[in-house]
Formats: sequence, C-alpha cells, structure tokens
Amino acid sequence: MTTTTLPSASGYDLTPPSPAKRAELAARLTPEEREVLLAQGTERPFCGGLLSNKSPGVYACRLCGLPLFRSATKFESHTGWPSFYAPFDPAHVATLRDTSHGVLRVEIRCARCAGHLGHVFDDGPAPTGQRYCLNSAALEFFVEGEAAPQKV
Repeated sequence: MTTTTLPSASGYDLTPPSPAKRAELAARLTPEEREVLLAQGTERPFCGGLLSNKSPGVYACRLCGLPLFRSATKFESHTGWPSFYAPFDPAHVATLRDTSHGVLRVEIRCARCAGHLGHVFDDGPAPTGQRYCLNSAALEFFVEGEAAPQKV
C-alpha cells in the first residue's frame, strides 16, 4: 500500500498518523471496531448500524476521521453491508490484493491511517460499476453540513 503526504484533491491531509497517535486513536475504539479496522475483521451481514441509514451526509473513517464516502453514492446492494459506488475522493481509499479466503479480492483501507474498511468489487451500478462494500464498524456518519472532525 502506498501513502502520500500531499493533500488530496478535496484538500485533506493524507499524512499517516504517528505510531503513538495511531495507538491513542485505537484506544478509543470498541472491541468490534478494533477487530475490523486493525485486524481486517468483518462484521456479520445485516447487523451494521449504518446499513439502513438513508440520511444525507458523509461517512468518515472511524479511526482518523478522513471523509471516505458520500451518502449520495450509497446504494442498496442486498449484501448485508453498506455499499457505495464511488469514494468521497479517490485518493482517500487505498487498495490491496487480498487472497486471505482462497479467492482474489481487493481490500480497501483508509489512505491516511490504513484502517481496514472492507472490499471493492466490479459488480456495482453505473456510473462506476464498482461496489465498495464497507463495515459499519469502520465508519462514522456525519449529517450533511456537519464536518467530520479530523482526529490527526
């Protein structure tokens, strides 16, 4: 996974937090959030708190606060996890090859803090054809007009 220290096109600093700051942020997480974000876990389908959220706003990384997805790109995939067809800013989501379950998948992580978010698949709707399948435990929702606090 590559990281950058330049601001993204949308103006967010993508500099990774220091190990001490990352540990401080991780200490604020629940056990489920730590399992998902730090140990590449997956929450059970149809159980995530943000699955049925239909409010307008922004979904940010629960660990560092980087905006990741807009509610306008959320769609019902019937998979049991919140799904989006495009990120807030392409530079905010990093991808990694994942063969952990005997099949090739593309893992998605927060580009700033490297927190595990979920996976992306090529079976989404137009206009991108992508399905970013996210764990609710990796996200924090902010209603439209409320800025996601930057934790780093």
